[in-house]
Amino acid sequence: MNLKGKKVLITGSEGFIGSHLTERLVELGAEVTALVQYNSFNNWGWIDTFDEEIKNNINVITGDIREYDNVKRMVKGQDIVFHLAALIAIPYSYLSPMAYVKTNVEGTTNVMEACRDYDIQKIVHTSTSETYGTALYVPIDEKHPMQGQSPYSASKIAADKMAESFYRSFKTPVATIRPFNTYGPRQSARAVIPTIISQILSGKREIRLGSLTPTRDFNYVKDTVEAFISVAESDKTIGQVVNAGLNHEISIGDLANKIIEIIGEDVNIICDEERFRPENSEVNRLWADNKKIKELTGWYPKYTLDEGLKETIDWIKNNMRYFKTDIYNV
Repeated sequence: MNLKGKKVLITGSEGFIGSHLTERLVELGAEVTALVQYNSFNNWGWIDTFDEEIKNNINVITGDIREYDNVKRMVKGQDIVFHLAALIAIPYSYLSPMAYVKTNVEGTTNVMEACRDYDIQKIVHTSTSETYGTALYVPIDEKHPMQGQSPYSASKIAADKMAESFYRSFKTPVATIRPFNTYGPRQSARAVIPTIISQILSGKREIRLGSLTPTRDFNYVKDTVEAFISVAESDKTIGQVVNAGLNHEISIGDLANKIIEIIGEDVNIICDEERFRPENSEVNRLWADNKKIKELTGWYPKYTLDEGLKETIDWIKNNMRYFKTDIYNV
């Protein structure tokens, strides 16, 4: 499926990955409708920072995936739906689990129901590597058991299963992409890489992190976006779940030291208990097996970790106004 000229709806378009995907779809010639969560300030998130030429080629609409009538109105007339809207902050899910059920589970159900009603050609539903929990074996393929180690991950497991049920029950043409830890420009300080970088660039010589021993598989946002595109374009992905990751693991401690070395500052790391997850909730190891997405779509990551980190550091250096380094952002 060629996306040029296709009418495409993106939920979560104003967010980190969603904004990069929105820009890329405009570049590919899609007719893009960007759903932005309604707010009284008429704030479009990262879309507000786009070049006018790109912004003028996007139909921005406001709404909320928790409201079915709104979702149905937005889906009508579309060819393809990229569903990225979600609550994603793991620490906040400990404080308000029901909010994650309302947005991630009920919201996803609304999207699937509307897509079914209007015979959408393809839906790309966004999962997360957190659904796997701590690796029982590595690298983690798509057959790995899912483990709800936080209210966030549990809500995403439920959302994934709801998407699966629509494919199995109604032949809804949905594909699920499961990105591992995406990073890059526009990511908030709730994530570990911008947390490390922004603290160092703000002049701190002691940076505060949570546990340093867990490992993660970090994928640069430009590669993640191309994974979304490849999943949408391939007919082979319908009814499938595919990982999108670098196929490389690194501990948080080693990652922090790598960033410190790239920036070239003398920095000490302090483990802050406030940033630790509850003991049984910590996901200790994530490492993506990306063979399936390569086989089904031909996608592969083009950025090394070092290359992606350097681009991210440069962006944060020029955009420090977006970071409050004295506040732990849950």
